[in-house]
Amino acid sequence: MNTFKILRSAFLAGVCIGIAGFGYLAEKSIVGAVLFAFGLLTVVHYKLKLYTGTAGFIVKGEVGQLFLILLGNLIGCLVVAMIARCSPMPLQETAQSVLEGRLKCGPLKGGILAIGCGFIMTTAVTFARKEKNLPLLFGVPLFIMCGFPHCVADAFYYMTVPTQFLADNMIDVLIFYVSIVAGNFVGCNLYRGVWGSTE
Repeated sequence: MNTFKILRSAFLAGVCIGIAGFGYLAEKSIVGAVLFAFGLLTVVHYKLKLYTGTAGFIVKGEVGQLFLILLGNLIGCLVVAMIARCSPMPLQETAQSVLEGRLKCGPLKGGILAIGCGFIMTTAVTFARKEKNLPLLFGVPLFIMCGFPHCVADAFYYMTVPTQFLADNMIDVLIFYVSIVAGNFVGCNLYRGVWGSTE
């Protein structure tokens, strides 16, 4: 894949996750967590490039692509976040409560918790590639209800919070975000790191 194709695919994956996050903020409950699975099902069906759907399968020479994929994911999330700001629902307030909870947790604990999300994501995608979607349908609500941060979904939440709150906490948000990107990566590679393969 060339750079443009990767970015285009990653952008669409970010849009899918942003829409799923939109739904979760609109109904922040187990129902919203289940509906969030729409985003991952769409990403898998269209074979889009999502950071957490790729990190566990990337080979050594392709590691640089992950940064490009994450960039595209973030741009896609930003577009949906701009749309979310037009909603009459209290999405910004709900997003702020999510972010406040993340910051209260702190980067070290957040990064450790993010390992759980990465592990679930790679497991779900491994099964989905074999047209077995139940692990994905159960795995997505599982990582949400456990409070395991997902670096793309979280990016959507952060971009949706009131601008002033985000500006006031930007350094803490960036530090926390780097920790969950790293945690997701570790979790995505946990199985093959121990077992040697995701197959």
